[in-house]
Amino acid sequence: MTTCGRLLAAILLLLAPVAASAQEFPAKPIRLIVPFPPGGPNDIIARVIGQKISELVRQPIVVDNRAGQGGVLGTDAVAKAAPDGYTVAIASAGALAISPSMEKVAYDTLKDLALVTLVATVPEMLVVATDVPAKNMSELVALAKAQPGKLNFASSGPGSLPHLACELFKLTAKIDIVHVPYRGAAPAVNDLLGQQVQMTFLDLPVILPQIKAGTLRPIVLGGRERAPTAPDVPTTAEAGMPDLIVENWYGMVAPAGTPPAIVTKLNKITTDAMADPTVKAKLAEQGLTLAGDTPEHFRDFIAADIKRWAKVIEDAGVVTAK
Repeated sequence: MTTCGRLLAAILLLLAPVAASAQEFPAKPIRLIVPFPPGGPNDIIARVIGQKISELVRQPIVVDNRAGQGGVLGTDAVAKAAPDGYTVAIASAGALAISPSMEKVAYDTLKDLALVTLVATVPEMLVVATDVPAKNMSELVALAKAQPGKLNFASSGPGSLPHLACELFKLTAKIDIVHVPYRGAAPAVNDLLGQQVQMTFLDLPVILPQIKAGTLRPIVLGGRERAPTAPDVPTTAEAGMPDLIVENWYGMVAPAGTPPAIVTKLNKITTDAMADPTVKAKLAEQGLTLAGDTPEHFRDFIAADIKRWAKVIEDAGVVTAK
């Protein structure tokens, strides 16, 4: 055998175990970290898709709720896990694209995580308390301009997507409204129902029950298209603010260093699960739109979102912990 032949044979021997492990993957249960408490959109996505993945690969998918710091703690747990494909997470825009510009986080989204696929998107909806005398976007903007610094907006915490959505609204409409941060969406909604604050942007699934009950008034949807679950609510583009696109999103990530073949396998089993009609129907009921893409496209998507929200944070003068 020639020197080149021996070298090629050695390389093939080294690669053989990796190829075999990718073909066999998964050979044991997969831990799916959810960086939020049970019951929210992130948790619902993980459990619905996780159940289908389990059926496809014939291995248990163990959902592990690791709430804290707006999704950062659970996402960091994945970044620190063994890069073998057996610990993954469904993380959100806040932890992957916003928090790196808001606070000191222990991971770099684009360096410390293997990006598997964009899973789902959900529009943010701008709603007002029922005692606010505004029925649409133009009336709300006029009201805010007539009373600068008098209207409040609630958020699920400093640096959260609802916070930055309202900051983008302020910049776009050139209005002065005051931020009132809460520790999560539930207390923000409670005070909105109690007329303690006037408005908020929140994930559509979170406030859909109040919209249907008539206890909150919808103004606009931050998505590019109207939502089937709220077909009468216009988009921000229809309301004359095409740059006010505000969507939350959720994606599967694994630790950096996970073998590319296993990342490819994770991508395939996840997108196969997302293609199931039952999965689509269950998540559509929550106002979620399934996405699914390649790891390369997901990386580009996140990189663009990091830049976008970093600019909003800078332009709005949002105070960060960095």
